[in-house]
Amino acid sequence: MALNLSQKQEVVAELAEVAAKAHSLVAAEYAGTTVSQMTAMRKKARESGVFLKVVKNTLAARAVAGTEFEVVQDALVGPLLYAFSLEEPGAAGRVIKEFAKTNDKLIAKVVSVEGKLLPAAHVDVLASLPTRQEALAMLARVLSEPVAMFARAVKAVADQQGGSDVVAAEEAPVEA
Repeated sequence: MALNLSQKQEVVAELAEVAAKAHSLVAAEYAGTTVSQMTAMRKKARESGVFLKVVKNTLAARAVAGTEFEVVQDALVGPLLYAFSLEEPGAAGRVIKEFAKTNDKLIAKVVSVEGKLLPAAHVDVLASLPTRQEALAMLARVLSEPVAMFARAVKAVADQQGGSDVVAAEEAPVEA
């Protein structure tokens, strides 16, 4: 069903708003994808913080104008599904990669992050980025390691200098 002018303007406005706050974009060919596969992909996308939409490329090109995804305008060819990561950069890549495993008709064609147009093969790199929780866990490990190293060094020095005397002195009663 064809959209009238006001509906097209609404679609462009919605996509422009999403593109303005998105971290990454993956556009993929979806021809041959079944309704049930598309429904499952949309559900997974919502759960992952990914905005998933099928729109005409001309509308998508207008929507990304003035955003960091403007670089993809010339690459928008053929029927494409647009996946914008809203919460973390790798989310769109993970959704597309996961569903491409079971659907050989879903093929990534455009990948864009931080104003750069990347080859479609970079969807694997994008998908391998850590989630926010994984990144925070890595950061916590990195920040806690110097403290742990310091504690081990203090213990080693204490052991080397007869740490048993230190412990014995601490346990001895204090005479008043």
